[in-house]
Amino acid sequence: MICNNIGVNEKGNLTFAGQDVCELARKYGTPLYLMDEEKIRENCRTYKNAMDAHFESALPVYASKAASFMRMYEIINEEGLGIDVVSVGEIYTAMKAGMSLENAYFHSNNKTDYDVEFAIENGVGYFVVDNEEELYAIERSNKGNPAKQKVLLRLTPGIDTHTYEAVNTGKVDSKFGSAIETGQAEEITRLALEMEEIELMGFHCHIGSQVFDSDTFLRGSEIMLRFAAEMKAKYGYELKELSLGGGYGVKYVESEPEIDIAANIKQVSAYVHNLCAELGLQVPKMIMEPGRSIVADAGMTLYTVGTIKQIPGYKNYISIDGGMTDNPRYALYGSEYTLFVANKATEPADFTADVVGRCCESGDIIQPDVTLPKPVRGDIVAVCTTGAYNYSMASNYNRIARPAVVMLNEGKSYQAVKRESLDDLIMNDL
Repeated sequence: MICNNIGVNEKGNLTFAGQDVCELARKYGTPLYLMDEEKIRENCRTYKNAMDAHFESALPVYASKAASFMRMYEIINEEGLGIDVVSVGEIYTAMKAGMSLENAYFHSNNKTDYDVEFAIENGVGYFVVDNEEELYAIERSNKGNPAKQKVLLRLTPGIDTHTYEAVNTGKVDSKFGSAIETGQAEEITRLALEMEEIELMGFHCHIGSQVFDSDTFLRGSEIMLRFAAEMKAKYGYELKELSLGGGYGVKYVESEPEIDIAANIKQVSAYVHNLCAELGLQVPKMIMEPGRSIVADAGMTLYTVGTIKQIPGYKNYISIDGGMTDNPRYALYGSEYTLFVANKATEPADFTADVVGRCCESGDIIQPDVTLPKPVRGDIVAVCTTGAYNYSMASNYNRIARPAVVMLNEGKSYQAVKRESLDDLIMNDL
């Protein structure tokens, strides 16, 4: 199995977090998002323990965009992580979950004046500033407050990670951040240091997503620390915090590697310590922003099979009762997944088909060319490693209600997000 929280029981049914997923489908209905709470906590502790062990000062910051709902923030808070938020909606959800915003890092390449004012009024600890206009907006909005607003400056180090283009964020021509290569990073640093309402805490970079080793983080940290040394030499600025952005990649299919996150963090730590000593810098507080690697393998989505369509000499289709409304990632990125027919987990896989959704859209595909035991109407299809970006990117396209999110913990299950009803769909209609 691709993850140690997936198995098969004596009935031949797939299990997740030790629970029979067919029973869960009967209890809660489908489509259904399952989340393994114990796995979420285990992933949080992997980052926190490794960062605490290998840096004098460090904080893993959960990237909310991977999965944002109140119960997630409660778990993150209990595990001692900070949060990365990218909207007023994520900030508000965290607040309603009772999470302190002291260690909240507010991202976005285009924060509106309302966003800036809302974040300051509600005590968001840090802004991750994308551009000069945002600095001016913070300077205006923070006037009258007794404390300066802490910020990190988002810089683009000019690294191409060779990941999928839509998740590659570290190149010079990215829509995010100020480029070091063009001189814009130095200019925004100088401006931030001159502002009365701004406390420049450090720098941030985000190279890209689905990074499977430390090479990208090593290259990123070197560019960022050498830039910090230049800023110290020119402006006397001593770097206090450095965020290297997102966490490590996740195994979606058997061909992808296993990652020893703790060992990789140890490697990054050694590199950063050596480089800081060479450059005459204090080792800054280190920040990482794992999202996918906190929740992806803690998630599974269940569907009920409907139509089986066979076109002799061409291809086959397995249609399910969900699709791009609850998982648009194949349509957006061509994302790979591991699938099972949950109630036939021990039967031979001898039927190749595209697993497709119910939307009126030819691109509504969950996964093409999957070989599974031939299903029949009413069987349960399980899609693994769906904890990241599935619920958070879900939509009501075709006026389809979004699924429930059910948490699994110590042999029990409970709803964290209720299934949308038909009345929910028209709630805001006038």
